[in-house]
Amino acid sequence: MFRHPTRSGLLLAVLADGMGGHAGGAMAADQVVIRARQNFEAYMPNAESPRELLGGVLDEAHRVMRLTRFTSEQDPHSTAVLFLLQRDHASWAHCGDSRLYHVRGGRVLHRTEDHSLVGALERSGRIDGEAAVRHPRRNVLLSCLGGDLDPEIVHGEAGPLPGGDVFVLCTDGLWSCIPEHEVAALVQSLPPRAAAARLIELGRTRASGLGDNISVAIVKLVERMPAAPHFVPGLR
Repeated sequence: MFRHPTRSGLLLAVLADGMGGHAGGAMAADQVVIRARQNFEAYMPNAESPRELLGGVLDEAHRVMRLTRFTSEQDPHSTAVLFLLQRDHASWAHCGDSRLYHVRGGRVLHRTEDHSLVGALERSGRIDGEAAVRHPRRNVLLSCLGGDLDPEIVHGEAGPLPGGDVFVLCTDGLWSCIPEHEVAALVQSLPPRAAAARLIELGRTRASGLGDNISVAIVKLVERMPAAPHFVPGLR
C-alpha cells in the first residue's frame, strides 16, 4: 500500500499474482507494483481521473511484460488488482482472477468477476460456486497481463463510503479455500492486520500444503470523528 507523497487522503493498494516460472512470475508482479507506485506518485486528481490512473498502470505493466518476452527467455504474466481510496470514494481496476471484495456490515456488497474459464462458466449458469472451486480447470485464465491479447481491464467504484466499510484484495490461493461470507465476517470483526493473519492461516491449513500462493491486502475505513466545537474566549 502507498500513500501519496504530497496529497493527504489518497491511498493506493496493489496486489499482483505473477505467473511464468519463479523468475518470470516475480518479475511480472514486480512490474505491476513498480508501475503503480511511479504513476501514483505523479498522480494529480485535478488532471487525471482514477480510471485513467489505474488503467494506465495495468496497460504499462502489460507492455513491459510483453517486451520482456522478446528480450529474455522469461515469459512473465500476472493478474492484478488496484484499489484507490480518495477520502470517502473508492475506485478499482482488475485483470485476471485475483479479487476485490467490498464488505459492509459483514456482507459482501461487491466482488470482482474472475477472468477465467471457470468464472465464465459460472456467470453463464453452467456451474455453481461450489463446482467452480472444485473444477479441474479453475486455473485457466481468459485474460491477464503479459498475454498475447490486450488484457481485459474492468473498473469499479463506490462512494460515498461510511466508516466500517472494508475492502479486501486477495489472490486465488485465498479465495479458493475460504468462502466469501467467511472472508466478510472475519474482516468485519477483526482489525486489518489480525484479519489478514487469520485468513492466511486458514488458507494454508485448508490447502494442506497443496494450495497456491496466498497474498491479501485489507483496507478498513474508520468512523470520522466529529470536529470539536470552537469556542472564542469572551463569547457565549
